[in-house]
Amino acid sequence: MGERLTEIFGTDVFNESVMEERLPAETFQALKETIHQGKRLEPEVAEVIAQEMKKWALEHGATHYTHWFQPMTGVTAEKHDSFIAPAQKGKILLEFSSKELIKGEPDASSFPSGGLRATFEARGYTTWDCTSPAFLREDAAGVTLCIPTAFCSYTGEALDMKTPLLRSMEAINRQALRIVHLFGHKDVSRVECSVGPEQEYFLVDQKNYRKREDLIFTGRTLFGAKPPKGQEMDDHYFGSLTERVGSYMKELNLELWKLGILAKTQHNEVAPAQHELAPIYTTANMATDHNQLIMECMKKVAKRHGLECLLHEKPFAGVNGSGKHNNWSLVTDTGKNLLNPGKTPNENIQFLLFLAAVIEAVDNHADLLRLSAANPGNDQRLGADEAPPAIISIFLGEQLTDVVAQLIETGEAKHLKKEGKLHTGVSTLPTFGRDGTDRNRTSPFAFTGNKFEFRTVASSMSIADANTTLNSIVAETLERFANLLEASDNFDQAVHDLIKSSLTQHQRILFNGNGYSPEWIAEAERRGLPNLPSMVDAIPALTTEKAIRLFTRQGVLSESELRSRAEISYEIYAKAINIEARTMIDMAGTLYIPAIVRYTSELSNSINSVKAACETADVSVQTKLLIKTSSLLAEAQKALDALRKLDVKANGKTEGKEMALFFRREVCPAMEALRRPIDELEMIVDRRLWPVPTYAELLYDM
Repeated sequence: MGERLTEIFGTDVFNESVMEERLPAETFQALKETIHQGKRLEPEVAEVIAQEMKKWALEHGATHYTHWFQPMTGVTAEKHDSFIAPAQKGKILLEFSSKELIKGEPDASSFPSGGLRATFEARGYTTWDCTSPAFLREDAAGVTLCIPTAFCSYTGEALDMKTPLLRSMEAINRQALRIVHLFGHKDVSRVECSVGPEQEYFLVDQKNYRKREDLIFTGRTLFGAKPPKGQEMDDHYFGSLTERVGSYMKELNLELWKLGILAKTQHNEVAPAQHELAPIYTTANMATDHNQLIMECMKKVAKRHGLECLLHEKPFAGVNGSGKHNNWSLVTDTGKNLLNPGKTPNENIQFLLFLAAVIEAVDNHADLLRLSAANPGNDQRLGADEAPPAIISIFLGEQLTDVVAQLIETGEAKHLKKEGKLHTGVSTLPTFGRDGTDRNRTSPFAFTGNKFEFRTVASSMSIADANTTLNSIVAETLERFANLLEASDNFDQAVHDLIKSSLTQHQRILFNGNGYSPEWIAEAERRGLPNLPSMVDAIPALTTEKAIRLFTRQGVLSESELRSRAEISYEIYAKAINIEARTMIDMAGTLYIPAIVRYTSELSNSINSVKAACETADVSVQTKLLIKTSSLLAEAQKALDALRKLDVKANGKTEGKEMALFFRREVCPAMEALRRPIDELEMIVDRRLWPVPTYAELLYDM
C-alpha cells in the first residue's frame, strides 16, 4: 500500500511536478516566479501552459473544463464548458487557449453581492489563480478539468472568498518581510501563512436522514430528545472505527490523496457518530481550496456508503458540536517558521516580536476575529459541549506566560521554565521530553508549539474569512512595528522596548484558565474584552471605522466591499433562521402534532374501554398520561401558532440588519418554545407512533 500511495498521490492534479515534466524549462521557471515571487505572468507563458494543461486533461479522459470559484454563498460554484469547437465537414476540434484558462464570465448578479451589483448588472469575471493547481474531478458528469479562480464584479470588487484571502497573503508578506529583513535575513524573499484546518463531521445512516426534514433542509435536528446514552462515557473519542466508518474513511482518503490533499489524521471524535480528519499544513490559499474539496468529498463519498455527512456545527442538541480548528503560522521561503520559539524562547527576540504582534493584533481586533468564525450554526455551538466560548482570548501555556510576565515586569526574560521529562513510573516504558506547555481545549485561540490554533471556526464554513482576518490584523501590527524599528537609531534597544510595551498594553487578552467557567465571563467583562454571543452581534464589527481603516490600508477590502459583506452576512443569518422556522412549522404541523393526537386518542379509547369493561378498574395511569400529554400538546400548538404568526410578520420586514435582528430576538425564542414541549412528548408518546427517527437511531444506527 505504501508504494501504491506514492503512485496515486496527486495523480489528478496539474501540480508543479507535472508542470516541470511537461512544460518547457523557461515556461516553468516563469510560472514558478509568478507563484512564489508574485511576478506578472505574460500572455505567451499562459498560452503554453493552457495547451499542456488541455493535453494532460484529455489524456485523463476530461471532456469539460470549469472555473472553480468560491462565491459568498460559502460553497463552491462552477460552470462547465466542453473542449469542443466546430471544424469543417461536421467534424470538431478540441480547443483550450490562454483566454479560456485566464478568464471566465459568470452571472455576477445571481450571487450574493450585498448591493455591489444590481440585478441588471450581470457581468462578473472569474480569473485564474495560478498559485493553486488545477485538478480533475470524476463523477457522473464525466471527468472535468477544474481551474481554481477568483471571482470579481465588472467594476473589480471582490465577490468571493478567495480574492480577499490572496490580498491578505500579499499584505502579511509585505510587512513580515520588513521585520525579517531588519533582523538581517536578507535571503528571505517571501513569507507565507501556513494553515492546517482540522475538520470535524458527523455520519448518519442515509435511510434515517431521509426521514428527517430538518436534517435535509437545515443540516441540524430542530427537534429531538436526548438519547439514554450520549457522550457521558467518553468511549467514542479515539475509539475503534466500525467497519462501515473505516470503509468510508479509506475511500475518502484515496479520493483526497488523488487530489493532492495531504489527509493525515483520522479518528472518532467525542460525540457518538462524530469524526475528524486533519491534513498536513500548506499555504493558506491551497489549504482553503483543499478544505472546500474535503467537505465536498466527504459528502460525495458518504452517499456511496449509504451514509450522510453532516457538517453543521450543532446537528444534535446536548452533544458535542463540530468545529474546524484553523492552525496558523508564518513560514519563510527559506523554511523557517517565524512562530517556532526554539529551545530558548526567552532569548529568541525575533520570535518574541512576532508573538507580541499576534497578541496585539488579536487584542485590537477580537471582534473581527469572532466575526470571521461566525455563522448561524456556530451560535448553537460556541460555549457548549467542549466548544470554545464566544469571547476571544489567547492561551500561551505556562512556559510562555512566564516569559511574557518577565518581559512585562523587567523588559527581559532571564530564565525559562524547563520542559522536563515525562516519567510514567513503568520501567519498560520510554522516558521522553514533555512539551513546553499543556493544551487548553477551552481556549478559542491557543499557542500550540509553533503555531496558533484558532478553535472557534465553524465546521461548515470556508476557512477563507478566518485566515483573511488573521493575515490582515497581524499585517497591520507588523506594519506598526516595522515603522517604529526602521526609524530607530538603536535597533536592539528598540526591539526590546517595543516587545515590552506591546505585551504590557495587550496582556488583557491572555488567559490560560477554564474558558467554560461563568467566572471567566465576568472576568472578561472586567478586562473589557468583547462578548459577542451571536453572529448578529458580531456583524457590526465589519463596518467600524477601525475595521475600515485596517482593511483598506492593507489593501484587502475596500469600504464598499466591507459594507456589502456585512449586508450579505445579515441576509445569510436571516435566511438560515427563516428556513429553520418554516421547517419547524411544517414538521410540527404535519408530523408531530398529528402523531401526538393519535396517541391521545388511543389513551382516551383505552380509558373508555377499561371503564366499560370494569367500572371500578384503576385507570389513573392512563388518565395521568392523557392529562400530561394533552397539556403539552396544547403548549406545542400554542407555540406553533405563535411561530406561524412570526413567519407571516417576517414577510413585512426589510432585508439586512432589521431582518436579522427580528429573527434573532423574536423568531429564535419562538422556535425554542415550540421545540421544548415536543421534545418532552417524545419521551412519553408510544415509539411506534413517533413520526421520525430519534437521536438514539440517528447516532447509533450505523
